[in-house]
Amino acid sequence: MINQPLASAFERLADLMEIGAESGFRVNAYRRVARFLDAYTEDIAVAAAEKRLTDLPGIGQATAQKIQEFIKTGKISLIEQWEAKFPPGLPDLLKIQGLGPKKLAAMYEKLGVGGVDDLRRVIASGALAKLPGFGAQSVKRIEEGLQFRERSGDRTPYGLALPIAESMADVIRRIPAVKRVEIAGSLRRGAETIGDVDLLCESRDGPAVVKAFVEHDGVKRVLASGDTKGSITIETEPGRELQIDLRVVPADSFGAAWQYFTGSKEHNVRLRERAVKKKWRLNEYGLFDGEKQIAGKTEESIYKKLGVPCVPPEIREDAGEFDLGEPPELIAVKHLRGDLHTHTTASDGKNTIDEMAAAAKHAGYDYFAVTDHSRSSAIANGLSIERMTRHIDDIRAAEKRTKGIAILVGCECDILSDGSLDYPDEILAACDLVVASVHSAQRGGKASPTQRTIKAMQNPYVTFIGHPTGRLLGKRPPMDIDMGELVRAAADTGTALEINASWQRLDLKAEHARQAIDAGVMLVINTDSHRIASLPSIRHGVVTARRGWATAENVLNTRTLRSLKSWIAKKRG
Repeated sequence: MINQPLASAFERLADLMEIGAESGFRVNAYRRVARFLDAYTEDIAVAAAEKRLTDLPGIGQATAQKIQEFIKTGKISLIEQWEAKFPPGLPDLLKIQGLGPKKLAAMYEKLGVGGVDDLRRVIASGALAKLPGFGAQSVKRIEEGLQFRERSGDRTPYGLALPIAESMADVIRRIPAVKRVEIAGSLRRGAETIGDVDLLCESRDGPAVVKAFVEHDGVKRVLASGDTKGSITIETEPGRELQIDLRVVPADSFGAAWQYFTGSKEHNVRLRERAVKKKWRLNEYGLFDGEKQIAGKTEESIYKKLGVPCVPPEIREDAGEFDLGEPPELIAVKHLRGDLHTHTTASDGKNTIDEMAAAAKHAGYDYFAVTDHSRSSAIANGLSIERMTRHIDDIRAAEKRTKGIAILVGCECDILSDGSLDYPDEILAACDLVVASVHSAQRGGKASPTQRTIKAMQNPYVTFIGHPTGRLLGKRPPMDIDMGELVRAAADTGTALEINASWQRLDLKAEHARQAIDAGVMLVINTDSHRIASLPSIRHGVVTARRGWATAENVLNTRTLRSLKSWIAKKRG
């Protein structure tokens, strides 16, 4: 659907207007359009084709024209007009944590900041800290955000790259000469961020396939075009491009090429060493004894011939996979029985309890939990004690009238700056489960993030810790947490740790998930969905868990409802 890129375009338009001191009414109108498009479940292009745009909330004639323009051309001319008013590097500074449009406007007007180099200059000179509305602490956060942005580089989060790769693979499959298309590279291994997308296809007519690939409508730039390889970029957002490489191979070499281009480099080195010991040669064309190809049509044939297990791509990192007798059956989406971290319109979600329940049932779940925000999360419309009490009754009522899926009462309870919880125990006890999360004061507070989280885990009503490190990929670094201490405390208290499947988080990351498993800590994979359209993102969390070597037995929400409740009751005593 075009909804998400269109929502991003309207959000950028609102940002540019706010930097330019446009009226708050116009700015907020475009932000409302962006929020609507982000939550709208129907493809907006369908409504446009049926001339129904102005029937939708908040979309007038002028906005409808901009939507039509974007559908036809992939851009909105008004955005380009606003971008022309500022130095090219200025709007991109909005991607730095701690900088919003109003602060950016002040920096531009008072200090002449027009890009990253200017920002570094005014930070180093002390001029930014003297600007009204900033101060030393604010500048420190901006400087940390700038450093993190630079460390993140041009890598694309897995959850953004995957749908792009899948869409491009579908385009290639429609080329007549193509027999098969597969994703390779670090994306196939489920790496949390990727540098570029690798696609592999089987065909006897490489030149025709590559020509069709590089001439596709969505191509921003053509980097290379040959007989068996094409390389292009597509625009993922204004000013950012993602490189996609396509390799065309014959059927007899497809398995070898798929294995080779999936990697990792370290894993492949170990495989080649095995081949050399047998006086064989292994490359992307196959496994050879002299000039005779002895394997390569499938990946399995190569691993079998070399006498090593054909392990899942997610654990091909030379991290112990060669020592396995049999490849483990890693966790899969089919093993999950429910999602235990979701939000509704009671706090900052976009769908009601009943709508979320219907979507969870459609996904094949046996149960799901409603875990709206607690009172301290004011920005997320957190529930006061009185509202939470009524909300518990509403969830119980919804559970009674809903057939085919169990609805569990939960809450996402803030861990406060001293490690205490945002709700009293009597509210937590009224819930079936409790998610405890750090949302505020991630860089400060009366106690360290590690101490705060451990104190929260000591509460018998806390079932699991939500997004334990608080990171946002490419936007916000993780909190300064001692993961060893956290894992030990989770094991001691019988508290689970979440792998948050939101593409922005993937938190815990794979290495920490494996650390938790090794310590006997239970994991739980959730989407943190704020709308029904986010429920399918559970697959991102599953891939992360697989990279951490998780099996179904390591994940709490693979259990039956009865077993889940029994596990929770054990901690509650």
